[in-house]
Amino acid sequence: MAPDCHANGVSTDFTNYVAYLDPKALNQPRIGHLNLETHSIQPLCFSSSTPLTDLYQVIEIGESNIKPSGEPVQLSLVQLLPPISGRDVLAVGKNYFEHAIEFNSSGYDSSDKTDQPTHPVIFTKRATSIIAHGEPIYPHPGFTDTIDYEGEIGVIIGKSGFKIDEADAMEYVWGYTIINDMTARERQRDHKQFYIGKSPDTFCPMGPIAVPRLQLSKTLRVQTQVNGEKRQDSTTDDLIFSVPFLVKTLSAAQTLQPGDVIATGTPAGVGFGQKPPVFLKPGDVIEVSVTGLGTLKNTIAEPSAKNQTVYRVQNSSHIPISNLNKSCGGVGLTTINSKQLYYRKSGVASGNPIIFIHGLGSSSETYTPLIAFLGLENTHSLHLLDLEGHGLSPTSAASTTSISSYASDFLDLAQYAKITGATLIAHSMGCLVALTLALKNPEIVSNLILLGPPPTPLPEAAQTGSIARAATVRSSGMAAVVDAVVTAGTSAKSKTGNPIGIAAVRMSLLGQDPEGYAKGCTALAGATEALPVAQIKASTLIVTGDEDKVSPPHLCEKYSTEIHGSMVHVLPEVGHWHIFEDVKGVSAAVASFLKDVFL
Repeated sequence: MAPDCHANGVSTDFTNYVAYLDPKALNQPRIGHLNLETHSIQPLCFSSSTPLTDLYQVIEIGESNIKPSGEPVQLSLVQLLPPISGRDVLAVGKNYFEHAIEFNSSGYDSSDKTDQPTHPVIFTKRATSIIAHGEPIYPHPGFTDTIDYEGEIGVIIGKSGFKIDEADAMEYVWGYTIINDMTARERQRDHKQFYIGKSPDTFCPMGPIAVPRLQLSKTLRVQTQVNGEKRQDSTTDDLIFSVPFLVKTLSAAQTLQPGDVIATGTPAGVGFGQKPPVFLKPGDVIEVSVTGLGTLKNTIAEPSAKNQTVYRVQNSSHIPISNLNKSCGGVGLTTINSKQLYYRKSGVASGNPIIFIHGLGSSSETYTPLIAFLGLENTHSLHLLDLEGHGLSPTSAASTTSISSYASDFLDLAQYAKITGATLIAHSMGCLVALTLALKNPEIVSNLILLGPPPTPLPEAAQTGSIARAATVRSSGMAAVVDAVVTAGTSAKSKTGNPIGIAAVRMSLLGQDPEGYAKGCTALAGATEALPVAQIKASTLIVTGDEDKVSPPHLCEKYSTEIHGSMVHVLPEVGHWHIFEDVKGVSAAVASFLKDVFL
């Protein structure tokens, strides 16, 4: 057998497709090529270098658009997945003549009671029964005492078809895999049809690989061993109904889809065919081998074992999580109080802590110019967190955001990082978050630096506009609002003389996930109750621009009269994006304030 199991001995193609979880990428699903001799997996990707994640992609894109990616990984270091899953398997019963005879005489056949059926016997195995090579088979104590094996060849459909002619049927076959059609025999018999006995959880081991048909011999041999003893041995030449005939039959009144799997039937030699019948018991090892497809090996688990299908189903969800792809499924995120967020800590661990809270449509990276200009990494302990749904922080559709929820996230951060007596630097909507945190948890906040705080409560017109903006980005994306935000939010001087600043604002907005931004708009619109800012005890600096329409100077002066001992600094010819428009002016004001409070 060639290393890559090709019938012609050629091993240059990476077509032993195996599905696995990538331990280097938070166990995200991947597709690779399994070398059956070296037991190593070569990761595969699209020609564009985008990783392949399932066999449906392989079938659709074609072998010529796939290439190797990165270094091989040892099979022992990864968890295999079934080569293809997610749909019920279309299965065929009594499709080898000798097996049809042994089944008809077994006492477990409740079908047409003939040695050779006149039409294919079709049933399905539920998708939840599919497991991978190497996974334990749950014995279902109390449900069955007659567990049996059926080694089979699985046909994988490669393109959609309806009313397919038998002569053309092989053009619709993409390739093959191995299936062990595990069966609870008494259930198959008693229910007068096959589904119940064929579909228990874990009763459809599949794999380890899937291979395109053109890479394999036209005739395939299937063999099954139980605990090393050969039980089944036959070839596709012995099928009663050929693969083309099965494709024709199954497509006669229904459309076959790419990725559909047909289990073609099993040869004679199953457990009930032994003299006397021998059914499987815990510890038994079943190995099904097929020409060019390697060996599918699974073991019957102990009755006390857990049904892993239950765990998989319970941990799957159809609730969308937005903004997760930016972190490749969560790489680099920190779980803070069971929520995944992007958190970055830098600076001097022993320095006075600074927590940065960005505003709507930006991220913690907004503060990079200010940090660099002031050299804060050399003097302070810096804590940067992206608001839920912003920057790199994901957000679940089931999660409702608000100013209070954002503040709770920063409270959780402070507890996670063991922060007290911090300086909070906040911008725009983030100022409302900072004020909420300072009011509810004053022990965490010693100093406040508010860059362009919005009014509290938010005026009704601003609430309405924020809700409308959320609807716009959900329907049309961030590009639909970026021009209006930039026009209204920056000064005349910035628009004409600061192209880098304007570009920074645009990139900050366009880089946002629309759903995360929309939820931020909704959170801002919900700020309808006035914060009792007069209760703020922290030393406070308020910075705004003289052209800031969100936080005009007169509003900041009002804040200053309410927050005891606070001061206001107005930047000339600056709008609402203060750091991007005038990092020097912001830095000077912040530096002076920090010098005073840390004297």
